[in-house]
Amino acid sequence: MNSGSSDKNFSLSTFRKGFAAAWPVCLGYIAVGLAFGVIARKAGLQPLEVGLMSLFVYAGSSQFIAAAMIGSGAGLLPIVLTTFVVNLRHLLMSSALSLHLRGLSGPRTALFAYGVTDESFAVNSALFRQGNWNWQTALVVNQISNLAWVASTIVGSMLGSFVPDGALGLDYALTAMFICLLVFQVRDSLQALIALLSGILAVAIALFVPGNYHVILASFFAATIGLILRRRKKAREKS
Repeated sequence: MNSGSSDKNFSLSTFRKGFAAAWPVCLGYIAVGLAFGVIARKAGLQPLEVGLMSLFVYAGSSQFIAAAMIGSGAGLLPIVLTTFVVNLRHLLMSSALSLHLRGLSGPRTALFAYGVTDESFAVNSALFRQGNWNWQTALVVNQISNLAWVASTIVGSMLGSFVPDGALGLDYALTAMFICLLVFQVRDSLQALIALLSGILAVAIALFVPGNYHVILASFFAATIGLILRRRKKAREKS
């Protein structure tokens, strides 16, 4: 879909569509954001500093890493370089979404790019492929999710001195959010099979391969198998 400048105004229906797509992400962000706020406060950051970090960095994994490095006394340069490397995947996500944003002005593209996260990318890319989705509704998803993240991290930091580590099951929130997003994107039995296969492969590979390489390897093998099965299915349908 070419999301040029023909639709310049945000309507109430646009906001409603964006909010309907964003609420699962927001639920996850609220839980994870509270957890991050608690951790950041324990690392020595004040609520204002936590809010500014969430506003300008807006990347959960990088912020968790930065908070841990701040708590351990790391310097500014190692923290900046580490978070930069962790966030390099955003280049790939933004490149993929740019196919749906042709004709958009520079400032609007920059505003959209600011709100791209793993979760908003998953939601928007799936909806762009389905059609009836444009940059306005995608931007609503990005910014509502951003607001939920910033607000929840500030609240978490304000409650940080009262909430003990590991309380309320917050450490499972991120995993639960990704499972929710996965379920929403599965459209047929083959996709469900590949998702299940990816999980099994990831667990099996993790038993023998150190680090986080099991995620990449499992994704590669499962996606390859999925592609082969999809092509065979199409070939049978044509014959």
